[in-house]
Amino acid sequence: MAESEVDTPSTPIEYESKYFEYHGVRLPPFCRGKMDEIDNFSLRSSDIWIVTYPKSGTSLLQEVVYLVSQGADPDEIGLMNIDEQLPVLEYPQPGLEIIQELTSPRLIKSHLPYRFLPTAMHNGEGKVIYMARNPKDLVVSYYQFHRSLRTMSYRGTFQEFCRRFMNDKLGYGSWFEHVQEFWEHRMDSNVLFLKYEDMYKDLGTLVEQLARFLGISCDKAQLESMVESCNQLIEQCCNSEALSICRGRVGLWKDIFTVSMNEKFDAVYRQKMAKSDLTFDFTL
Repeated sequence: MAESEVDTPSTPIEYESKYFEYHGVRLPPFCRGKMDEIDNFSLRSSDIWIVTYPKSGTSLLQEVVYLVSQGADPDEIGLMNIDEQLPVLEYPQPGLEIIQELTSPRLIKSHLPYRFLPTAMHNGEGKVIYMARNPKDLVVSYYQFHRSLRTMSYRGTFQEFCRRFMNDKLGYGSWFEHVQEFWEHRMDSNVLFLKYEDMYKDLGTLVEQLARFLGISCDKAQLESMVESCNQLIEQCCNSEALSICRGRVGLWKDIFTVSMNEKFDAVYRQKMAKSDLTFDFTL
């Protein structure tokens, strides 16, 4: 409850210029000119994709997926640059041509909405792991990220940023549409829908789901060892965060939302999620 409810100034024009619209969705500028190429991107049956709305626990999920899929040691993962092992499809580097030529099995990330991902994925190619995070924690983490990223030029308050989130004015479009689109495809044979909070609440079940989805055979002892290694990764991730605030912490929103903000957010949430049976645990 750190910030007041006073009106905040408009977002700077230079901040607005960071986006471009594609079929009514705000995307980062580096996506410009490559959406057709992304649509036609060729998938392989061995591909493993991690798709999230930004700040949904992507960094932690990629480490867990890498550990489960590659049988890696958590200490080994801690010493490597995991981002180099899992490039982001739409980012300028390394670029679509290089990602296309990577050796199998490819591990690829993206923040794009379901509708903008490659057509081959819609047709059942590859394995897609989608993770959703409670939106109140997400918006706090996204705000902190924008504040720390010099290139975003964001100078507004958290109240302003939260209003932008609720009004679908951030990069990668509406969180509400993003998660509901994937939720509607959760029964597709090539899609696994996970929730970030389950890594803290029920890690064993989540790791078991991952292993089964990726076709990894393991007995009870191997599964328990895998869960323990993943738990070690989670602890390492949280301990490596800045001491002032951990952006990956569950329940982050409770320290920042005022009562009034929470009421407004809940009203928007109920309205935009009214037709969906997707739920999140805000009590953790």
